[in-house]
Amino acid sequence: MFTRSELEIKTVPELRDMCRRYGVRPTGSPALKGSYITSLMSFAIIAIKQMEEGRGLRLPSLASIQVIESAIDEMNTPTDEQAGLIKISMEGRRMNYPEGATRFCEVG
Repeated sequence: MFTRSELEIKTVPELRDMCRRYGVRPTGSPALKGSYITSLMSFAIIAIKQMEEGRGLRLPSLASIQVIESAIDEMNTPTDEQAGLIKISMEGRRMNYPEGATRFCEVG
Protein backbone atom coordinates (compact mmCIF):
# COMPACT_ATOMS: atom_id res chain seq x y z
CA MET A 1 0.00 0.00 0.00
CA PHE A 2 2.54 2.57 1.13
CA THR A 3 6.33 2.51 1.14
CA ARG A 4 8.30 3.63 4.15
CA SER A 5 10.00 6.30 2.00
CA GLU A 6 6.75 7.93 0.91
CA LEU A 7 5.47 7.95 4.50
CA GLU A 8 8.68 9.24 6.09
CA ILE A 9 8.58 12.48 4.08
CA LYS A 10 5.13 13.31 5.50
CA THR A 11 4.58 15.39 8.62
CA VAL A 12 2.90 14.05 11.77
CA PRO A 13 -0.35 15.93 10.94
CA GLU A 14 -0.35 14.46 7.40
CA LEU A 15 0.22 10.96 8.77
CA ARG A 16 -2.51 11.51 11.39
CA ASP A 17 -4.92 12.58 8.63
CA MET A 18 -4.07 9.46 6.60
CA CYS A 19 -4.73 7.25 9.63
CA ARG A 20 -8.06 8.97 10.20
CA ARG A 21 -9.00 8.55 6.52
CA TYR A 22 -8.41 4.79 6.73
CA GLY A 23 -9.72 4.35 10.29
CA VAL A 24 -6.33 3.22 11.60
CA ARG A 25 -4.96 4.05 15.06
CA PRO A 26 -1.28 4.82 15.58
CA THR A 27 0.80 2.06 17.14
CA GLY A 28 2.30 3.64 20.25
CA SER A 29 2.59 7.35 20.94
CA PRO A 30 0.57 9.62 18.64
CA ALA A 31 3.36 12.20 18.94
CA LEU A 32 5.82 10.00 17.01
CA LYS A 33 5.91 9.60 13.22
CA GLY A 34 6.94 5.97 13.61
CA SER A 35 3.66 5.14 15.35
CA TYR A 36 1.68 6.27 12.32
CA ILE A 37 4.10 4.80 9.77
CA THR A 38 3.97 1.36 11.39
CA SER A 39 0.16 1.36 11.38
CA LEU A 40 -0.13 2.62 7.79
CA MET A 41 2.35 0.06 6.48
CA SER A 42 0.72 -2.89 8.22
CA PHE A 43 -3.04 -2.36 8.34
CA ALA A 44 -3.75 -4.01 4.95
CA ILE A 45 -1.81 -7.13 5.92
CA ILE A 46 -3.61 -7.31 9.26
CA ALA A 47 -7.00 -6.88 7.54
CA ILE A 48 -6.34 -9.76 5.13
CA LYS A 49 -5.13 -12.00 7.96
CA GLN A 50 -8.32 -11.24 9.92
CA MET A 51 -10.40 -12.33 6.91
CA GLU A 52 -8.41 -15.55 6.64
CA GLU A 53 -9.10 -16.18 10.34
CA GLY A 54 -12.84 -15.68 9.80
CA ARG A 55 -12.99 -12.38 11.74
CA GLY A 56 -15.01 -9.45 10.43
CA LEU A 57 -15.76 -9.67 6.72
CA ARG A 58 -16.01 -13.10 5.13
CA LEU A 59 -15.97 -14.22 1.52
CA PRO A 60 -19.51 -14.68 0.19
CA SER A 61 -20.63 -17.95 -1.38
CA LEU A 62 -20.80 -18.32 -5.15
CA ALA A 63 -24.61 -18.25 -4.95
CA SER A 64 -24.50 -14.94 -3.08
CA ILE A 65 -22.11 -13.46 -5.63
CA GLN A 66 -24.45 -14.48 -8.45
CA VAL A 67 -27.42 -12.80 -6.72
CA ILE A 68 -25.41 -9.60 -6.25
CA GLU A 69 -24.29 -9.73 -9.89
CA SER A 70 -27.90 -10.04 -11.00
CA ALA A 71 -28.95 -7.06 -8.84
CA ILE A 72 -26.11 -4.93 -10.25
CA ASP A 73 -27.15 -5.83 -13.80
CA GLU A 74 -30.73 -4.72 -13.03
CA MET A 75 -29.53 -1.40 -11.60
CA ASN A 76 -27.87 -0.36 -14.89
CA THR A 77 -25.27 2.43 -15.13
CA PRO A 78 -25.67 5.74 -13.28
CA THR A 79 -25.99 9.04 -15.14
CA ASP A 80 -23.32 11.68 -14.48
CA GLU A 81 -25.62 13.36 -11.94
CA GLN A 82 -26.37 10.06 -10.17
CA ALA A 83 -22.63 9.28 -10.07
CA GLY A 84 -22.06 12.71 -8.50
CA LEU A 85 -24.69 12.00 -5.85
CA ILE A 86 -23.05 8.64 -5.09
CA LYS A 87 -19.63 10.31 -4.75
CA ILE A 88 -20.89 13.01 -2.40
CA SER A 89 -22.64 10.33 -0.29
CA MET A 90 -19.43 8.28 -0.13
CA GLU A 91 -17.65 11.37 1.21
CA GLY A 92 -20.16 11.41 4.08
CA ARG A 93 -21.62 14.75 3.01
CA ARG A 94 -25.33 15.52 3.11
CA MET A 95 -27.43 17.55 0.73
CA ASN A 96 -30.86 19.06 1.33
CA TYR A 97 -33.64 17.11 -0.31
CA PRO A 98 -34.86 19.10 -3.35
CA GLU A 99 -38.22 20.78 -2.72
CA GLY A 100 -41.04 19.39 -4.83
CA ALA A 101 -39.15 16.22 -5.77
CA THR A 102 -40.62 12.82 -5.04
CA ARG A 103 -38.71 10.39 -2.91
CA PHE A 104 -37.18 7.47 -4.79
CA CYS A 105 -37.68 4.90 -2.04
CA GLU A 106 -40.44 5.72 0.39
CA VAL A 107 -41.61 3.24 2.96
CA GLY A 108 -45.22 3.83 3.48
